Amino acid sequence: MPGSAPHPASAPRDLPGAGRTAVVTGASSGIGAATATRLAAEGFDVVLGARRLDRLTELAAAIGARALPLDVTDPDSVAAFTGALDRVDVLVNNAGGAFDASPVAEADLDSWARTYEVNVLGTVRMTRALLPKLVASGAGDLLFVGSTAGLISYEGGASYTAAKHGVHTLAETLRLELYDQPVRVVEIAPGMVKTEEFTLNRVRDRDRAEAVYRGVRAPLVAEDVADCIAWALTRPHHVNVDLLVVRPRAQAAQHKVHRE
Repeated sequence: MPGSAPHPASAPRDLPGAGRTAVVTGASSGIGAATATRLAAEGFDVVLGARRLDRLTELAAAIGARALPLDVTDPDSVAAFTGALDRVDVLVNNAGGAFDASPVAEADLDSWARTYEVNVLGTVRMTRALLPKLVASGAGDLLFVGSTAGLISYEGGASYTAAKHGVHTLAETLRLELYDQPVRVVEIAPGMVKTEEFTLNRVRDRDRAEAVYRGVRAPLVAEDVADCIAWALTRPHHVNVDLLVVRPRAQAAQHKVHRE
């Protein structure tokens, strides 16, 4: 299959993910790449999806995963990606991002539309397409990488907080709608996470991006969030982690961060 790495050898049966297939969206960098790496180490057969196929195939080769091109904002891309999968036990809806830091009075509606399209509609597309396979697995996991921005609002963040509030209520709604199905619905909501691209994509200035983390001794990194995701997915299947909020110790709340 074009753009895919060889299927990895079967994982040892004593690994938690052995025999299970996990799809990770937005897997070319940041939390998505770290999650894919961690799940592969747990024995999952990992399928990576993202737009940047060069980065994706490099990661897939390194961790023994499969790489397929995916743009969650494109219905045809989603259909091609999901149609190539025979089995899915886990869907990690990670693709997302913030693209501005403007007050509402200066709102760029194109940026708002892009933010909603990627974070909300893209997540709905993937969920709708793969839900039948998750149910058919008999023990499916539907995991959303949300944000503390989905739980509280703040100045200059309305486009992103609105979108992540949408992701949060999507997870809550699905948990109600799937209560009688063999699918867990999990939301991981990180606070301050320092990754290579998230804040830079939002403010488009490297100095401003670095200032967000300046003086914070230890912001979270992508691997910290991946650790939480892996933990939730490897609990016994009768245990549902509805919502896990994870912040660095230096961040007591959205507006209260200790800086040295």
